[in-house]
Amino acid sequence: MTDLIERLRAVQVSSLCDADKAMPVVVSEVRAMLPGLPMVGPAVTVVCHDDHLPMFAALRAAEPGSVLVVACDGHRRAVSGELFATEARRRGLAGIVVDGYVRDMRGLRTIGLPVFARGTCPASGTTRDPGTVGTDVVVGGVPVSPGDLVAGDDDGVIIAPAGRLEAALPGAEEIERAERALLDAMAAGRELHGLTTVDEHVAALAAGRDSSLGFLV
Repeated sequence: MTDLIERLRAVQVSSLCDADKAMPVVVSEVRAMLPGLPMVGPAVTVVCHDDHLPMFAALRAAEPGSVLVVACDGHRRAVSGELFATEARRRGLAGIVVDGYVRDMRGLRTIGLPVFARGTCPASGTTRDPGTVGTDVVVGGVPVSPGDLVAGDDDGVIIAPAGRLEAALPGAEEIERAERALLDAMAAGRELHGLTTVDEHVAALAAGRDSSLGFLV
């Protein structure tokens, strides 16, 4: 699993989505709160309904390298912030994904832990729910089971069983190899169109033939 996570961390989420066009993508409203901090790890799920007490239980249950995946089910108070991110960093977690709201952005910027959420809210909720940890949840429209792999970067978040991401990985790595070659060629003065099969592809589509766009690198 460690080798898989390292390889996944080296590719972009967009490349994994290109390799598997049906990859489960969390709704785009759940986005990176801190740009430039990619994240990959197994999910530890927790339910927080305008109550951040469950985060204590989730943090205690989370192993190093895991990602807290927080289902808020439409509730709008902040359920995570600087204190929880600091503890997550101390425990070696890979990040936090909240299908809801967080706060303490000034502190989160200094901690540098990847945090994904729908946005910020200065108001927190109650501390009365002991917490539901380690159950199946739905986050950003994606069903999540404990142990599913979570990958996130500035483009968004995907969550799926490890086997699905592993199957998409070779294709994603090849896509990134080809795109690097394209960029190098364009930097040397070559035009994008001549580096692809775009003209043949468009002609085939116009003639009613099956076709796919290819790279000539």
